[in-house]
Amino acid sequence: MDYDAKRVEEGLGHVHKEDITEKAEKIEKDESSAAPAESVEQKGDKQPIIKQQKSKRVATLDAFRGLTIVLMILVDDAGSAYERIDHSPWNGCTLADFVMPFFLFIVGVAIALALKKIPRIGDAIKKITLRTLKLLFWGVLLQGGYSHAPDELVYGVDMKQIRWFGILQRIAVVYFIVAVTETLTTKLRPTVIDSGHLSIFSAYKWQWTGGFMAFLIYMITTYTLYVPDWSFVIHDDDKATRYTVKCGMRGHLGPACNAVGYVDRQVWGINHLYTQPVWTRLKACTLSSPRSGPFREDAPSWCYAPFEPEGLLSTISAILSGTIGIHYGHVLIHFKGHAERLKQWMSMAIVLLIVAIILHFTDAIPINKQLYSFSYVCFTAGAAGIVFSAFYVVIDVWGFRTPFLFLEWIGMNAMLVFVMAAQGIFAAFINGWYYETPDNSLVHWIQKHVFINVWHSERLGTLLYVIFAEITFWAVVSGILHKLRIYWKL
Repeated sequence: MDYDAKRVEEGLGHVHKEDITEKAEKIEKDESSAAPAESVEQKGDKQPIIKQQKSKRVATLDAFRGLTIVLMILVDDAGSAYERIDHSPWNGCTLADFVMPFFLFIVGVAIALALKKIPRIGDAIKKITLRTLKLLFWGVLLQGGYSHAPDELVYGVDMKQIRWFGILQRIAVVYFIVAVTETLTTKLRPTVIDSGHLSIFSAYKWQWTGGFMAFLIYMITTYTLYVPDWSFVIHDDDKATRYTVKCGMRGHLGPACNAVGYVDRQVWGINHLYTQPVWTRLKACTLSSPRSGPFREDAPSWCYAPFEPEGLLSTISAILSGTIGIHYGHVLIHFKGHAERLKQWMSMAIVLLIVAIILHFTDAIPINKQLYSFSYVCFTAGAAGIVFSAFYVVIDVWGFRTPFLFLEWIGMNAMLVFVMAAQGIFAAFINGWYYETPDNSLVHWIQKHVFINVWHSERLGTLLYVIFAEITFWAVVSGILHKLRIYWKL
């Protein structure tokens, strides 16, 4: 069986996103549960764990990826109306905070499946590199400031203020590191594994070594890097105001003086960071907290500052999310029994959740998406493991697949839905055809007259618009494209 590069990015199917998008067919029909050509035997009795048999495809992969895309659309477009599902202003975890790690988790799962056989390592590295560059390109194009979709009918960005990092860029970096590690260690994988519960970990020790190195780099930098005072300039019309943030400390985990922000300011430059950080919804910044609102008169200077939520140091920590995902993929490959798979998955998920809860509630390491803290990695990876396991039981074990077909369809064309729906490109195209004023377009008319006015509530109308005019619409489109076997491939 020749290695097919198209399968590598099954994770966002990027993003994915996390990912990014790949159709289900990219994993061979039995990619998720088929026996590999070489059997992995247990030491002692030499009985193969994996038997050569005809097996069916695991639909959970696409459904989980589709769920992640749906969550992204929901929290991005309805989060302003329901702030409780929007990103946590700082410490804590809301529905929106699960999207990125879920993308990276499923990217990891898919990498394990796509790279379980690698005939030519050099070709695999080239294809991984090319796909990474494509993801980086789309990331800068969609989130670097060039696209103003869906509301502003303009395009273009000042190169002095372009945003270099974002969702797809993070997925690209994690994908590249995890996939290259998997590829380069292919000849180091044992042909037999012990029968113990931890044997799957020792069999892929190099992947865990890479994850541990990322953990060490992140933790050492976060707690030992000295963060000096820093300043920034805010331009308002023709007026420029300089603000100074007093720091001079190490190991700070608050918004003002953390090492994550300092690394990004030094590497990218403060003018190339995200200008609307979620911390502006903190009580220290606005009386409207947890909603967005005008700044308090006594708001600290850092409330006005930019911050990159998908920054460099936090992306190093995010490698752990991909590493945990690839472990779940390895379990899927090496264990054929449903009970054995679920035992491996659920035990790890529970341990991760326990570690995260202890770290958070003892204030040792708070759960924080913006910093991508270790407790956040554990909490979201544990949640991803539980959701993935639940989907596996319901869809692949019990066979209740029909109610989740819309998620599978979206998951098979995740990149298309991400770009068109989550990034608002399709809505911007429709908004470009307006009558008299840009606010008088079909999109605005449907949102106002079909949803908001009918329900006499902007909040409820917005939520229903997102559910039916966006999520349901793109589920139908994805279903049609699947029937036509049309997929967006990177």
